[in-house]
Amino acid sequence: MFRPLPSLFVLLFTVASSVDAGAAEPQVTWPQGWIIESLPADAPVPAKGPSRQRATKNDASGNAVMVMELTASPVEPDHLVNLQGVLLEMRKSIQKDFFQGGYQSVCNKIHASVLGGASALETTCTITQNGRHVLSQTLVAALNEGNAYVLSYAGQAQVFVESQDEIQSVRNSLKL
Repeated sequence: MFRPLPSLFVLLFTVASSVDAGAAEPQVTWPQGWIIESLPADAPVPAKGPSRQRATKNDASGNAVMVMELTASPVEPDHLVNLQGVLLEMRKSIQKDFFQGGYQSVCNKIHASVLGGASALETTCTITQNGRHVLSQTLVAALNEGNAYVLSYAGQAQVFVESQDEIQSVRNSLKL
């Protein structure tokens, strides 16, 4: 069964602040059949500040087997974000949270990537339990036009591999 992801984005929000960046919320085209998480009807929609979009892929029994989430946070114009440092801290947080849950994780080296046409950094973690690969998680972080973005996706090991076309489709559809 898929384990909910640890809270990953607190560190990103620590380096970002709520300023009027004047940018619209990023656009994502989620794969057909994925369940898009909507905000409760009475939840306030932030005019400025962090935003989050999330979708899950469920198995035939309705259990989540894959989760994708995009967060966007405005960054003060004079604030320099150490994107590699943020991603490193997020990766450490993932490893610590999974370790506390009885899992081990190994992450690949942070490397250059692209997210929504913007230069990005990326890392993927392999999560194991008792030597068996159970989950994979990827973090992709980018800065673009006064905003910091993180796309995180995670899922059961086999589903993660089988979902690569859908993942790439989402990444290609992003408009930051």
